[in-house]
Amino acid sequence: MTFAQSYDHSRSASEMISSNDFRTGTTIELDGAVWRVVEFLHVKPGKGSAFVRTKLKAVQTGNVVEKTFRAGEMLPQALLEKSTLQHTYMDATDYVFMDMSTYEETRLTGTQIGSSRKYLKEGMEVNVVSWNGKPLEVELPNSVVLEVKETDPGVKGDTATGGTKPAILETGAQVMVPLFISIGEKIKVDTRNDSYLGREN
Repeated sequence: MTFAQSYDHSRSASEMISSNDFRTGTTIELDGAVWRVVEFLHVKPGKGSAFVRTKLKAVQTGNVVEKTFRAGEMLPQALLEKSTLQHTYMDATDYVFMDMSTYEETRLTGTQIGSSRKYLKEGMEVNVVSWNGKPLEVELPNSVVLEVKETDPGVKGDTATGGTKPAILETGAQVMVPLFISIGEKIKVDTRNDSYLGREN
């Protein structure tokens, strides 16, 4: 028995997960990396053993792979830690986050943060997700309030038509907004689907 195998067997049951228990968002360890289950399908062929077909996304790199596991196969679950940190400043290409109670700094690259970058602004509090003490990714709040920096002039009273126009926000994100929204207004945006939620007074 190799050391790696003995290490796996020494894991507590709570750290292992059966492929039968996969859900969208489940995180597992494979080849020293963290993968998130994006899609899964339980297949029970007429002959042969049941299996689980999955689509996995590497949390560190964003790569997506398709992988098949035996039904009931036990795998190491990646136990992720979340800490609420404040985005304090940029250092070259690094985003610097600070624990406001300990003043400890955590750095992530733009690649690690991915598309969440478009909503990040200094002073914003986010969840930084870590694995084995290494920061992996940033979880934004479900909604953020940002100022409109560029858009076509607002059309007063044009609320009935339900038309929309693109607007560029202070962080560089582009969202579709109602026609009556003007430059300088603050709006609330859903970070999960880039949708306009309303004006913020």
